[in-house]
Amino acid sequence: MWKKWFGKTEQYVIADNQLDKDKLPRHTAIIMDGNGRWAKAKGMPRVFGHRAGVESLRKIVRTASNLELEVLTVYAFSTENWKRPAEEVNLLMDLFSTYLTADIDELDENNVQIRFIGQIQDLSTTLCRKFQDAQARTAKNTGLVFNAAINYGGRAEMLCAMKAIALDVQSGNLPVEMITENSIQQHLYTADLPDVDLLIRPSGDFRISNFLLWQSAYAELWFTDVNWPDFTPEYFLQALHDFQQRDRRFGGLKIK
Repeated sequence: MWKKWFGKTEQYVIADNQLDKDKLPRHTAIIMDGNGRWAKAKGMPRVFGHRAGVESLRKIVRTASNLELEVLTVYAFSTENWKRPAEEVNLLMDLFSTYLTADIDELDENNVQIRFIGQIQDLSTTLCRKFQDAQARTAKNTGLVFNAAINYGGRAEMLCAMKAIALDVQSGNLPVEMITENSIQQHLYTADLPDVDLLIRPSGDFRISNFLLWQSAYAELWFTDVNWPDFTPEYFLQALHDFQQRDRRFGGLKIK
């Protein structure tokens, strides 16, 4: 059995022939989609879907930590989400703050390192400070690296990287001929992390929506019609199991 999370009795039992702990993805990414559709189907305002989505996130982070996954990155708020009604945006920001307040002690106690990627500097001063405090508090933890992508866009991330590289070239610190894929990688938010192995998207849409574009170049994609609030650890385990059945050749041929 996997170890318990936070001392609770809830456990997830995986048979050896269902999930190989030695073949788990190093970096798993999730687009947490479908909160609004979930609420609408139940005749409730979107706020209920977002709150239910937080509960799903808790369960998935716990499962990822229990499985000793290396990195989990979730898409919480995109650069395009500012187009939503101000009331909904403000609610989402409040939920981010509430989640940290409620869970930071347990995350820290369970050796989870939390990071925030995206244009965090454009958020409120109070929320930025809370994010910075959470990162500093858990920086030395050696378990799951939990990335929350907030005010994040893949194109915006690459644009920032290109500008930083251009400044290095302009200052004479980086000759143009020395620009490599590694140079770009080192200027991304995820510079010290492995590329995405598995990208999961609930809610029935078949796109990656400007999420980790560079890092997901060779990611295995896994889709489900289940909306995020109904995305249970069992679905997560199924995605991990399906990942282990994929034949990953990275552009080459399988050697028999």
